[in-house]
Amino acid sequence: MPASAAVKPPTRRTADPSEPEALLERYRIARERRSVWESHWQDCYDHALPNGRPFRGGGTPGERRVDRLFDGTAPDAVEQLAASLLSELTPPWSRWFGFQPGPALAGAERDRIAPLLDRAAGIVQAHFDRSNFAVEVHQAFLDLVTVGTASLLMEEAAPGAPSSLRFTAVPLAEAVLEEGPEGRLDATFRRSEATLAQILQRFPGAELPEELRRQADDEPDSRFPLVEAVLPDGAAYRWAVVLDSGLTEPSWLAQGRFAQSPFVNFRWLKAPGETYGRSPVMKALPDIKTTNKVVELVLKNASIAVTGIWQAEDDGVLNPATIRLVPGTIIPKAVGSAGLTPLANPGRFDVSQLMLDDLRGRIRHALLADRLGPVESARMTATEVLERSVEMARLLGATYGRLQAELMTPLLLRAVSILRRRGEIPDITVDGRLVELQHRSPLAQAQAQRDVQAALRWLDSVKALGPEAEAAVDAAATAHWLGEAFGVPAKLMRAEIAAPVAAPPVAAPVPPAAPADAGVADTGVADG
Repeated sequence: MPASAAVKPPTRRTADPSEPEALLERYRIARERRSVWESHWQDCYDHALPNGRPFRGGGTPGERRVDRLFDGTAPDAVEQLAASLLSELTPPWSRWFGFQPGPALAGAERDRIAPLLDRAAGIVQAHFDRSNFAVEVHQAFLDLVTVGTASLLMEEAAPGAPSSLRFTAVPLAEAVLEEGPEGRLDATFRRSEATLAQILQRFPGAELPEELRRQADDEPDSRFPLVEAVLPDGAAYRWAVVLDSGLTEPSWLAQGRFAQSPFVNFRWLKAPGETYGRSPVMKALPDIKTTNKVVELVLKNASIAVTGIWQAEDDGVLNPATIRLVPGTIIPKAVGSAGLTPLANPGRFDVSQLMLDDLRGRIRHALLADRLGPVESARMTATEVLERSVEMARLLGATYGRLQAELMTPLLLRAVSILRRRGEIPDITVDGRLVELQHRSPLAQAQAQRDVQAALRWLDSVKALGPEAEAAVDAAATAHWLGEAFGVPAKLMRAEIAAPVAAPPVAAPVPPAAPADAGVADTGVADG
């Protein structure tokens, strides 16, 4: 045999990509790559979000998952940080985005399209507010803060629902993700289980094997595994659902295509060369585990301090096995015997409180609870409010940039696509050239506060220099820029304002023979 043939690795037969077995094989490979993360994620859930979906087994709804948790600092900080993200990025019942004319439009075109875009943004915002978006995105933020990666499913609701949008926070235990060549998590696999009734309700036209129907007739509560995949396919996405019951060969339940992926996957931060994100809980996990252990030891030491450790001679009268140390108990002893005597405690554990204060402070600092928490003073000056906004923008600046690219922009583009297809909004395309997406969340506004303050200080300085310096200020352009920075609705601003024509001085002598159309010209200027 030639040497080259001896070292040639075996080749795997490539499955037909149109077959369900090929999709399941790709899913299994992606899940094997994810398996190295699962133990780390489970530690984060056990110590910071005990109610999260476990990776070790499916878990039972309603079961207790806090038996190994002795300190609540990390879970409390996780909930505070998730609530801060909700209020700073996507506040409920508040406009956190807008549409504005792009750079390709100017003048009259901007004036004509700006009110339409503002009205379209209001319709999209109303659908978000009437849907379950706030509830589900908060759960996704909890996963994001805990394990660094979250997935939000955005579907089109049935006709007649209060909102055209429907959201589901997908547990990371069900989601398997792949990163595309552009660095986005654009390939999504989701493994779930459903009963026969649920399968028929979601896929009414699917052909189901007889073996599955027979098992469902014998056991109506039987649940069958489904693997749902959304994979990039050119400029669009291919959607497919495979029934992997194990009773027969895998089969298709549904196939289709999407212009945008219904799964919006986003990360807190990402290490180079890794697919899944890393979270602030991962950074604070050593301190969280140490705090949990110290509190456990403190509780054990407290039980010893309360009940004590005792010793006694077994002289036939005193039986240590029958003694209960409760108030009012009479313990007999022989005359002249030592009876029951306490065992001295070898030391004190007061140093634990110092350790706990330091550890809890570091946990709250790592999870930003000490800097993004509620306002302590109800009477804050304007400077204090500004500095707090600047500090918030500095802390969450990098994370906000990633969430803006991976969460907010794909979310809004898909919402526009759904509502445009249903005729709820005009036929617009948010492409950055004709229509731009404007982020108006509190955090986005906080990042613009410094530029606004600098512009206002410049205007005050120019005003102090006198009328000649004020002539250099374009008041209309300045007002338009301030309006955009403050998120003022576009319908309240005009793109271009005609410069007023200077009127003749009041003290100027009136010519004796004025032209017949002079009054008309003056009237035209006044009307303009």
